[in-house]
Amino acid sequence: MGDANRAMFWRIIRRLLGANRGRLFVMLLALGAGAAVTAALLNLQVDAKRRLTTEFRAFGANVVVDPSRSLASDKESGTFQEGEVTKTARALGNPASVVVPFLYVVARAQKGSDSFVPENRPQTQVVLAGTELLLLQKIAPGWQVPTYSGWEAEDYERLVEYCFVGTRVAEQLHLTKGDIVELFYERRVERLKVYGTVIAGGPEDNQIFVQLKVAQRLAHMNEQASLVQVNFPGTPLEIRNYRSALASKLPGVEVRPVTQFTEGEAKIYNRISGLLTATVGIVLLLTALCVMAAMTNVAMERKMDVGLMKAIGGATRRVIRLFLAEAALLGLLGGLIGAAAGIFLSMGLGKAVFGVAARPRLIVYPVAVALTVLVAILSAFPLRRLASLRPASVFRGEA
Repeated sequence: MGDANRAMFWRIIRRLLGANRGRLFVMLLALGAGAAVTAALLNLQVDAKRRLTTEFRAFGANVVVDPSRSLASDKESGTFQEGEVTKTARALGNPASVVVPFLYVVARAQKGSDSFVPENRPQTQVVLAGTELLLLQKIAPGWQVPTYSGWEAEDYERLVEYCFVGTRVAEQLHLTKGDIVELFYERRVERLKVYGTVIAGGPEDNQIFVQLKVAQRLAHMNEQASLVQVNFPGTPLEIRNYRSALASKLPGVEVRPVTQFTEGEAKIYNRISGLLTATVGIVLLLTALCVMAAMTNVAMERKMDVGLMKAIGGATRRVIRLFLAEAALLGLLGGLIGAAAGIFLSMGLGKAVFGVAARPRLIVYPVAVALTVLVAILSAFPLRRLASLRPASVFRGEA
């Protein structure tokens, strides 16, 4: 009996769907267009979070670890133990985060000669930035930093023999690639070869960048650092959680955000997300109104069908279920086709907005289909008026 009822149910659904193919096409078109726009906007919204995170990484560090004024290991120089801080920052970060320590020393510099004995030459006072030269480009992507193309893995160990010179220091001391620069701090001296120049467009152009261990050796500050910069890719909430975890693990330091980056990213994403969400809501509302208008006409045309079903003993609940099933099938079909088209549409929109095609997100497809089915079911509200029809009134032409 159950199989027979099920077969009859699907036979009636097929007859209902094929009753008026013109109106069926209009409803499918409305649902498919709504699903396409919804999927496109939702995919852009999801992809915008990743895209903004990637774009803001180009600005460099978004978290800075400073020595606490009350707990600094050297209050005059303002430094702290570098090893524990960098190790903890890397352990709490994600695989894409970059942690770079810096030690700043005010030293004297002069252009060196081929002789290993320093000669008296014009000197200038410079800020010496000890850091990891291999990570300099990652922590400050906007800088023009010498590249390491053509180097072998073992050559990286020789970076202690090289330095990067800020463009203004290079002009002042007449330094070019391959020249020797001599650095003086108190009675200690370091002779390094210039590997290239750094163009940062800021105060870094007046600095000389060396390996961290070289700066520590010259200033006699073993295992010390002035600060640690962290480029932690993630959402504003993830960045805040990372800072909180880092601060709890390192009570002796101050963990502060680069607020103009994190707050700017949050504001931009919130505005984009709010705009896209509102647009999705408007599109779904317009789709629902369009389908509802078509369903109203369907309800008027099917009075005789409903009256006949009730006259032969069909329960009102089963009659309404038939029409809701029809609406759900239309929503499912329109959603499957429209959502697929919308995801491809979002790739083109992403290229127009961000310059790079949006990456398809699998989660968007079922969400867009589900929303379309829900809109189709809610749009079938006019069919509820069929539940109150009396068969006798229908047949007499009074309903």
